[in-house]
Amino acid sequence: MDLDTSPPALPDPAATSVGALGWMQGFPPPADKLVTFDNPETAAFPRSRWTFSHVREMNPTANVWRGPGAPSPLPAAHRDIDGIEFEAIGGGTLSFAQMVERTYADGILVLHRGHVVCERYAGALTPERPHLAMSVTKSFVGTLAAILAAEGRLDTTAPVTRYLPELAATAYGDASVRQVLDMTIGVRYSEDYTDPKAEIWDYARAGGMRVQEPGYAGPKTFYEFLSTLKKEGEHGQGFAYKTVNTEVLGWILRRVSGLSLADLLSQKIWRRIGAEQDAYFMVDRIGTESGGGGLNTTLRDLARFGETLRCGGRAPNGEQVIPPAALADIVGGGDPADFAKAAYPLLSGWSYRNMWWITHNPHGAYMARGIHGQSLYVDPAAEMVIARYAAHPMAPNGVNDPLTLPAFHAVAEALMRG
Repeated sequence: MDLDTSPPALPDPAATSVGALGWMQGFPPPADKLVTFDNPETAAFPRSRWTFSHVREMNPTANVWRGPGAPSPLPAAHRDIDGIEFEAIGGGTLSFAQMVERTYADGILVLHRGHVVCERYAGALTPERPHLAMSVTKSFVGTLAAILAAEGRLDTTAPVTRYLPELAATAYGDASVRQVLDMTIGVRYSEDYTDPKAEIWDYARAGGMRVQEPGYAGPKTFYEFLSTLKKEGEHGQGFAYKTVNTEVLGWILRRVSGLSLADLLSQKIWRRIGAEQDAYFMVDRIGTESGGGGLNTTLRDLARFGETLRCGGRAPNGEQVIPPAALADIVGGGDPADFAKAAYPLLSGWSYRNMWWITHNPHGAYMARGIHGQSLYVDPAAEMVIARYAAHPMAPNGVNDPLTLPAFHAVAEALMRG
């Protein structure tokens, strides 16, 4: 039986497409079709189907240079995977094509052994246009930390205050870098997107991702906001997903390397994997990058990063980009018992390590994940990488996972069969 497992109130994907609604079409666009930063609805669905692929027109950004070399090849080996079926979590049989449409994918690219099996675009996304990665950004920052640790430049057992004495009076005053990396921090901070008073919105206003209304007297930069965070509970008691941990990590990386996150990402990863396009970060009013969710990349370059990981940290040109020790520390995962305390019922048996989500499934798959459906899925056993950008109307991954996770695994199984 073909059962739609999506919540019944979700709007029709086709009827809410950028083309159907005409966002930012015309010179100038009609007033009712404008998408502007000062409009509170700019980041909300359905405008998000345009906004997520045009962040640079909305926000100040910092460029991540791809370097002077030629892009690494992505040879085509297209095959029809639309009809691959899977059982959705919660019941019902769907096809891969149905999953793509029903989860509002702006783009999806499947690599098998480094060859493009499937590549398609929707929304406002095109092959050369960067898309907002949301919290997939965290996994890039975690990878940079793992690289610096493998190089002996970052001590993950050290207290945060060794690198950031400015945070001595905050929640991070008695935390370790490892606890930050694995998000086992006790900090008063809510990531509840349905609560208008949650600290996630204070964070967004401080970072310039939300409008600072006239008379706003709160923190005006990421650094100022991080310095206000207070402790709640104890560190090391279990996984608790909070974006501010990645912002603290980004601050540590800047302090250790002497570089901005944009330059560090360019030097350590982006210019070495043969990226096709520059990437960019959203930045606050003093140019500090959002390490928790502000990276924008093309779909193809996101897939190149995943393929580098799948190949043991080695880029297509043969260069060892990610040290083996760093990659081993990521894919080995964290403690599933710590992860279980966070109560993610759809992710039973998973763990979290270095800002990556580790499935511990028979294929050894691991993921970078972001709200509204962003994902990078690496399946070593199937020699497969799936890069996906989306603009789902709802933020939590729990509305995507019942379809995307079994679909990804079904494609992996099909590719393994040949």
